[in-house]
Amino acid sequence: MKLVKVSSLLMCFGIPLAGASVALNIFLYGHLKKYYIELNQVRLDPLGLSYYTQKPNLKDKGDNQRVIIFGDSRAADWPTPNIPGYEFINRGVGGQTSAQTSQRFKFHLAHLEPDIVVIQVGVNDLKAIPLMPEERNVIIDLCRSNIRQMVEDAQALGANVIVSTILPVGEVPFVRQSVWSDDIAQAIYEVNGYIDSLQSDQVVVFDGFSAIADEQGLLPEDYRADELHLNAQGYDVLNQAFVEFVSTAEFPENTEIANADGI
Repeated sequence: MKLVKVSSLLMCFGIPLAGASVALNIFLYGHLKKYYIELNQVRLDPLGLSYYTQKPNLKDKGDNQRVIIFGDSRAADWPTPNIPGYEFINRGVGGQTSAQTSQRFKFHLAHLEPDIVVIQVGVNDLKAIPLMPEERNVIIDLCRSNIRQMVEDAQALGANVIVSTILPVGEVPFVRQSVWSDDIAQAIYEVNGYIDSLQSDQVVVFDGFSAIADEQGLLPEDYRADELHLNAQGYDVLNQAFVEFVSTAEFPENTEIANADGI
């Protein structure tokens, strides 16, 4: 039925079916090639360790607070917020799950001596649920566990931690609907509930989800590049909320964290 409707729509716009078929095949081939390249990149470098050098050319941070934005593509694409007294370094890697980010955490962060670590990750775990519905609870539990592990690893470095709730997803295009379900949004809601529970003296939660979600809990069209990623306007809105959040957040001194953890 959907194919008939699409064909009728194409004809209404004067697009011959033969031409539409060729265009669709080209489109699908482009996506297949993209995913095949990504698959082989993961095989060659499962954790994305080669994305960042171990010897970055960093200036002395002086009195600034060094903040690492860490996670998946939503973190990787996050533009540097403009906050006086803070130095931002990005260590996001696109396409990664919480397991991958957790396993590369120390490799990419330990030598940077962060004062604050911002964690934004989880959507790539949860978008797999429609493909493996019988593993739903396992996927969610592992996502929670990996986020918790990264929080503990950041604290072990003597850093304060900001955990962002998982950002919302947007309306899904036709070509992706067969591998999508509303359970992804529900899973995001459940993991975000767990993230909220991590709030403590040494961990603060930034509700990025609520900062940009619409009334239906979705990523608004004006704020998205696609169903998973924010566009420039979306990040502007996110950063406005983040700047306000950081300006009012209260963190203990790093030495207090180290002493509390026995470092």
